[in-house]
Amino acid sequence: MRILCSNDDSINAGGLTALEEIARELSDDVWTVAPEVDQSGMARSITLTRPLRIRKVGHQRYAVDGTPTDCVQLGVEHLLKDKKPDLILSGINNGQNVAEDVTMSGTIAAAFQGMTIGIPSIALSQVRLDRNKPPYDVATTHAPKIIRTLLERGWPKNVVFNLNFPLCAPDEVAGIELTQQGSRDNLELFVEERMDMRQRRYYWFGFSGKPQQPATGTDIHALMNNKVSVTPLHLQLTDEPTREMFKDAF
Repeated sequence: MRILCSNDDSINAGGLTALEEIARELSDDVWTVAPEVDQSGMARSITLTRPLRIRKVGHQRYAVDGTPTDCVQLGVEHLLKDKKPDLILSGINNGQNVAEDVTMSGTIAAAFQGMTIGIPSIALSQVRLDRNKPPYDVATTHAPKIIRTLLERGWPKNVVFNLNFPLCAPDEVAGIELTQQGSRDNLELFVEERMDMRQRRYYWFGFSGKPQQPATGTDIHALMNNKVSVTPLHLQLTDEPTREMFKDAF
């Protein structure tokens, strides 16, 4: 089995190293194509207005000066064109990708790009408390068995799996839960204006919010209870109840 690893945190991210460790437990043919620099929050962006460059950084490891989507496309259609991968793994993201995160996550976007090419794809993310010390050993301990189970069962071609690992020690994981995408009701995006040393204004985006009580069965609820969240996702965004409500309007 040939596995392609990618991410959105960059080729130098600790989570990517952990992901490669997981991949090597599943196969001896592991390739990595990841962004040259951090591309968090880029969602499914693809580079169309400039050329892309690929830099070899090690054995079967490449950095691309583009987005996660660029990386997967170049990996599959160029670097591995002689033999396409059987599985794409994306992550391990430094921070959870749940609820509304899934629409802006570059980690999940890489998996979606693999899916659109026709390759089974899985995104992996780790809840963190300290950005500099995410506990990737939770994923390296539990992910291989989960991935094997998914591969044995198989899944529809228009679906990717979104795995999120809780903030706890590997032996404190309370279980694995098949979940649905949750929803945050108290998280807001804000912009903060600041001044640099030359008295020029610049801006930072940030998030604010309070703890919530998420619904049972959601990805957020599973993580809060020290469970690994396993959520099947697809790109079909049509809201059927609303479409039904307006079926006689036009």
